[in-house]
Amino acid sequence: MSQATKPIALVTGANRGLGREIARQLAALGHHVIVAGRDRDACAAVAAELVKAGGAASAHTLEVTSDASTARLRHDLEKEYGRLDVLVNNAGILPDGGQTLATLPLELLQKTLDTNLFGVLRVSQGLLPLLKKSSQPRIVNLGSGLGQLADMGSGTPAYRISKTALNAVTRILAAELKEAKVNTVCPGWCHTDMGGPEAPRTPAQGADTAVWLATLPADGPTGGFFRDRQAIAW
Repeated sequence: MSQATKPIALVTGANRGLGREIARQLAALGHHVIVAGRDRDACAAVAAELVKAGGAASAHTLEVTSDASTARLRHDLEKEYGRLDVLVNNAGILPDGGQTLATLPLELLQKTLDTNLFGVLRVSQGLLPLLKKSSQPRIVNLGSGLGQLADMGSGTPAYRISKTALNAVTRILAAELKEAKVNTVCPGWCHTDMGGPEAPRTPAQGADTAVWLATLPADGPTGGFFRDRQAIAW
């Protein structure tokens, strides 16, 4: 596959953890991967690793809570590639461990929503013009079983609320974008900086379904919630 015909995939928060692994797997499948994140040097290091392994990659700075940063990214991608085939909204935070909803500081909820919900919507809206230039656009949102209403419990309330709301974004975008495949993935509890050392799943296991959704065929599902390549309850 020539450089000009490679699918263009952008992964947010791709400088570490699940984002880094998703980027690695997409590069191995022949995508040109745009490693996007707040730390340009860290993103550049990951992109260099992917290129060294035989893949195609580049690094771009992105702060998902910033309109200006998103606009700059769109401008750069338009100039460099002219389109975007895959958007993986992986960037996220979990700052409310040990909190209860009854005492949750509202500023902590706002901070979580700014990244996990508004950040995803901001980047998706900003890059939609480029995705619409793709023949097979794919959007993958990194969700969590902690956001499932069917099995909602206590703990990490801000994170749970943000991921439940993210599922609504997925459903609405999927309904609006008939030409695209838009899905949410629950990667499971993975051994990353966010998941911690006790997590039972590897980053590779957590990334697998996200990569599967990013590479769905034309008759693949849209508007769904998946774990281990199987649909799960909202």
